[in-house]
Amino acid sequence: MNNTITDSNFNFPGQKTVYKGKVREVYELENDVLVMIATDRLSAFDVVMPKGIPYKGQILNQIATRMMEDTQDLVPNWLFATPDPNVAVGAKCEPFKVEMVIRGYLAGHAAREYKAGKRKICGVSMPDGMTENDPFPHPIITPATKAEQGDHDEDISREDILKRGIVSEEDYKVLEDYTYKLFRRGTEIAAQQGLILVDTKYEFGKDRNGKILLIDEIHTPDSSRYFYKEGYLERQEKGEAQKQLSKEFVRQWLIENGFQGLPGQKVPEMSDEYIESVSERYIELYEKITGAKFLKADVSAIHARIEKNVLEFLK
Repeated sequence: MNNTITDSNFNFPGQKTVYKGKVREVYELENDVLVMIATDRLSAFDVVMPKGIPYKGQILNQIATRMMEDTQDLVPNWLFATPDPNVAVGAKCEPFKVEMVIRGYLAGHAAREYKAGKRKICGVSMPDGMTENDPFPHPIITPATKAEQGDHDEDISREDILKRGIVSEEDYKVLEDYTYKLFRRGTEIAAQQGLILVDTKYEFGKDRNGKILLIDEIHTPDSSRYFYKEGYLERQEKGEAQKQLSKEFVRQWLIENGFQGLPGQKVPEMSDEYIESVSERYIELYEKITGAKFLKADVSAIHARIEKNVLEFLK
């Protein structure tokens, strides 16, 4: 599809390196400036799907930008500007090698662990007698080590992070404090939209002055799980699945089609109709999470548009 961006090969002034992640491509420029391109690639089970999803990069970038702006009074972040719908420009940071995952509800990975009989996750106790999608008595932080590309992130406890010297105790206290603050704000923003912020992850890094900043993206459907508030209690009482906003619908489709990212499994064929339906779901996610109408950017020449907007910004 020519109306998606699944790869880029830009050469910006002062460019030093390019890092290509699962979804984002990060160009490092001189003076510790990063240009981050949100592509339309779709990743699930740590595998990048063969086709791009129209407008997905724009959606993720614009949600993250808005959420960064809505939380910058609480936690300093890396973002300078968004000169293009798919682009964020900000400060280069040395990332901490942990993702701060925070969970308000027993869902997703935590629910699977619980169902397997475990009552501890990342060294944090989970009460007995919980049902999937029940709220925890209070939000819990369940960190994960950041995987190198292609590897799975792994659960890790606070104790192990400190013992292995992955993060100093002084810095980790800041990460915990920022994580709780961001989750509280994210929960308030979600509630205004009739949503429940179920769980999410935050990434942090240090800028060249040693200041800890929130980096990457926040509160998007790729890094967060949302439930619809309306009908939540009734669904819990009846033991029904919760109506949710996240890319879980893609994971479920893949599971139904025999794919969970395991060795030997092949990614099922995604028809153009299915790709279009995923794009529509992402647009629905955007509008529900932000409460704003999604305005499609011109994608007739998406690479040229991005290059032009970034070069104008860098002048």
